[in-house]
Amino acid sequence: MELAALYLGSAVVGGIVAVLLRLPPLVGFLAAGFLLGGSGAPEPEYIGAIADLGVALLLFGIGLKLDLRSLLRREIWLTTAAHMVLTIAVAVGFLGLLGVVGLTLLTDESLRTFALVAFALTFSSTVFVVKVLDERSDATSLYGRIAVGVLIMQDLAAVVFMAMAADELPSPWAIALVLLLPGAWVLRRVWDHIGHGELQALFGVAAALVLGFWLFELAGVSGDVGALVMGVLLAPHPRSSDLSRSLLTLKDLFLVAFFLQIGMHGIPGPDHMLLAALLLLLLPLKIVMYALLLWLMRLRRRTSFLTALVLGNYSEFGIIVLAVGVEAGMLDEEWVTVIALAVAASFVVSAAVNRRGVELASWISRLLPARDASRLHPDDRLVDVGRADAIVLGLGRVGSTTYERLRDEYGLSVVGVEHDQTRVAALEERGFHVVQADATDVEFWARVRRAGHVRVAVLAMPFHKANLIALARLQAAGFEGRVAAIARYDDDVHELRRNGADAVFHLYGAAGAELADQAAEVLMAGR
Repeated sequence: MELAALYLGSAVVGGIVAVLLRLPPLVGFLAAGFLLGGSGAPEPEYIGAIADLGVALLLFGIGLKLDLRSLLRREIWLTTAAHMVLTIAVAVGFLGLLGVVGLTLLTDESLRTFALVAFALTFSSTVFVVKVLDERSDATSLYGRIAVGVLIMQDLAAVVFMAMAADELPSPWAIALVLLLPGAWVLRRVWDHIGHGELQALFGVAAALVLGFWLFELAGVSGDVGALVMGVLLAPHPRSSDLSRSLLTLKDLFLVAFFLQIGMHGIPGPDHMLLAALLLLLLPLKIVMYALLLWLMRLRRRTSFLTALVLGNYSEFGIIVLAVGVEAGMLDEEWVTVIALAVAASFVVSAAVNRRGVELASWISRLLPARDASRLHPDDRLVDVGRADAIVLGLGRVGSTTYERLRDEYGLSVVGVEHDQTRVAALEERGFHVVQADATDVEFWARVRRAGHVRVAVLAMPFHKANLIALARLQAAGFEGRVAAIARYDDDVHELRRNGADAVFHLYGAAGAELADQAAEVLMAGR
């Protein structure tokens, strides 16, 4: 218990320090792991198992949101393949150059070692990228979907490598895993009768860890792939998003162990730290290559750079790949320590960059030539809100109700903005006028200004940061209408008002007032 308290206390302190430095808490968890490892603190036997659970639940959550057809899109599979080839070529040349100038760790190393290390550097962190997208509420935006698709293709490449390096074939029983296809239909029917409480969360954990992770491991296939597959098989259920939200806190707690564990891959020496720092020089090249490749796929400059910036880091999978290589005798164990340091450092750099990622992407997009709108990717063309009187940003439960009220009760011409493709299609079937777009996109807001007719904008997105960014975009575009917004907490209400919102409604307070009105109506009707 004392050891658990040490690790929990270190994680809490590290997370708080990171937040005070305006960095994601995961950076503090990584730093705590390195300090614990460097101080000689014993590693708890259970931390690896907890970390594995966190990663499995993370991949299960990705699967719940994944459209497999998206992986077949050229901007995902071709970008992934081309970027991996280019990164390996650049990284091998860079490592060779460092060996020539006499860096100690690189002298007398083979080309195979360079190639394997370069392969490990091609991956971007699934854990880091998904957390950044979640914090921005951009997991279902176009650039978010592309980033997640690239990550999944990379993870599949890593799984293939690990299977080949281990020189072990899956169990003959692995073929029986195809029974999960009809079995998933049964699971979805069972899910219909579970409800929304703790039993649903338990159902999700069992599906991810038992039918996914454990069953696939038993069949000689990666358990992480199993968790992802189970998420994909259950994704068609109407309550998949609800399940993903209910598992969010549990997943985040388990991932704390994962980040602590990354920092404990040996005590680094000066040579390890120097090489890890030099490897960070490849990150700008990695970002530029992503942006250029995506631009060549006819995506807008801003979309290309937004995707590139979130993918501009190294991955925990790189550590796993090298660990497998060490077990197979392909390279020395000290490379695991070097890559662990590079991964942690890349998280710090990427966190600092992505804290201003939306603004930075808009600024550096000028480095690429503009493309004619008619030649843009169909999913990335600019949209026009037309002659609407009101615009509602975010069409979840609150936003869609607001849309209907403005249209039906007040007779306004309303347009909704939503970046979730599935939700857009469902609302259009109900007669909503919806454009699929990113409300934080400065170019989108420029189009809204040119429409010149919108009198009120309603910020109804579920995440406070997204509403703040949209508010800033409105102001930067010269929007002269009124702005109303929702907020969950008192300090969010004050922040929105300080930043120029004309009216802010406390979500829970407004619900209480509505409930009181309904109760009063029932009381009067009963007299």
